[in-house]
Amino acid sequence: MARIAGVNIPENKHVEISLTHIFGIGRQTAQDICISLKIDYTRRVSDLTEDEVEKIGC
Repeated sequence: MARIAGVNIPENKHVEISLTHIFGIGRQTAQDICISLKIDYTRRVSDLTEDEVEKIGC
Protein backbone atom coordinates (compact mmCIF):
# COMPACT_ATOMS: atom_id res chain seq x y z
CA MET A 1 0.00 0.00 0.00
CA ALA A 2 1.07 3.52 -0.69
CA ARG A 3 1.45 5.69 2.39
CA ILE A 4 0.49 9.35 2.09
CA ALA A 5 0.15 11.72 5.05
CA GLY A 6 0.47 8.82 7.46
CA VAL A 7 -2.43 6.91 5.89
CA ASN A 8 -2.19 3.71 3.89
CA ILE A 9 -4.27 4.24 0.79
CA PRO A 10 -5.59 1.33 -1.29
CA GLU A 11 -3.59 0.59 -4.42
CA ASN A 12 -6.32 -1.17 -6.37
CA LYS A 13 -8.53 1.92 -6.64
CA HIS A 14 -8.36 5.09 -8.71
CA VAL A 15 -6.19 7.86 -7.28
CA GLU A 16 -9.25 10.08 -6.86
CA ILE A 17 -11.01 7.51 -4.65
CA SER A 18 -7.91 6.44 -2.74
CA LEU A 19 -7.11 10.00 -1.67
CA THR A 20 -10.54 10.29 -0.03
CA HIS A 21 -9.33 7.79 2.61
CA ILE A 22 -7.27 10.65 4.04
CA PHE A 23 -9.26 12.63 6.60
CA GLY A 24 -10.39 15.98 5.23
CA ILE A 25 -10.00 15.15 1.54
CA GLY A 26 -13.19 14.77 -0.43
CA ARG A 27 -13.62 13.78 -4.03
CA GLN A 28 -13.39 17.31 -5.44
CA THR A 29 -10.27 18.09 -3.42
CA ALA A 30 -8.68 14.84 -4.59
CA GLN A 31 -9.43 15.78 -8.20
CA ASP A 32 -8.00 19.27 -7.65
CA ILE A 33 -4.79 17.79 -6.20
CA CYS A 34 -4.37 15.50 -9.20
CA ILE A 35 -5.08 18.27 -11.70
CA SER A 36 -2.59 20.64 -10.08
CA LEU A 37 0.08 17.89 -10.13
CA LYS A 38 -0.82 16.88 -13.71
CA ILE A 39 -1.67 13.32 -12.68
CA ASP A 40 -4.63 11.58 -14.30
CA TYR A 41 -6.98 10.86 -11.40
CA THR A 42 -8.56 7.89 -13.19
CA ARG A 43 -5.27 5.93 -12.98
CA ARG A 44 -4.88 3.33 -10.29
CA VAL A 45 -2.52 4.00 -7.40
CA SER A 46 -0.58 0.85 -8.27
CA ASP A 47 0.22 2.39 -11.69
CA LEU A 48 1.78 5.54 -10.21
CA THR A 49 5.54 5.96 -10.13
CA GLU A 50 7.38 6.62 -6.88
CA ASP A 51 7.93 10.23 -7.98
CA GLU A 52 4.19 10.76 -8.48
CA VAL A 53 3.40 9.30 -5.07
CA GLU A 54 5.98 11.61 -3.51
CA LYS A 55 4.45 14.62 -5.31
CA ILE A 56 1.05 13.79 -3.87
CA GLY A 57 2.50 13.32 -0.39
CA CYS A 58 4.17 16.73 -0.27
